[in-house]
Amino acid sequence: MFRDTPAFGSFSVDDTDRAREFYERTLGLRVSQTGGTGGLLTLHLAGDRNVLVYPKADHTPAAFTVLNFPVDDVDRAVEELTARGVRFARYPGMPQDEKGIMRDNGPTIAWFTDPAGNIMSVIEQ
Repeated sequence: MFRDTPAFGSFSVDDTDRAREFYERTLGLRVSQTGGTGGLLTLHLAGDRNVLVYPKADHTPAAFTVLNFPVDDVDRAVEELTARGVRFARYPGMPQDEKGIMRDNGPTIAWFTDPAGNIMSVIEQ
């Protein structure tokens, strides 16, 4: 039924203007906004994939990873994002190194959050 439907993902934030600045300036994504200040954001990802980011007054951050960014070198991505002010999450019981990178327990991965607290990652392709 939906085989040829161009589905898309979405998640909420508490402040789309602050989120837009993070996605554009910190992550370097192309972002468009509809509805003016405080309106809906569209994150334009590689491969003509879009993710809708919408404002929600009673936003609660997702307790799971909402976006994974595949990279060739997780160490380099973590260093670049750290230099841009991103702080990497540490999770109890997860075998992460001093940078917050988990290795040798599935794919090499490191988690961080957007300004609204939604979880994202850089993950080795």
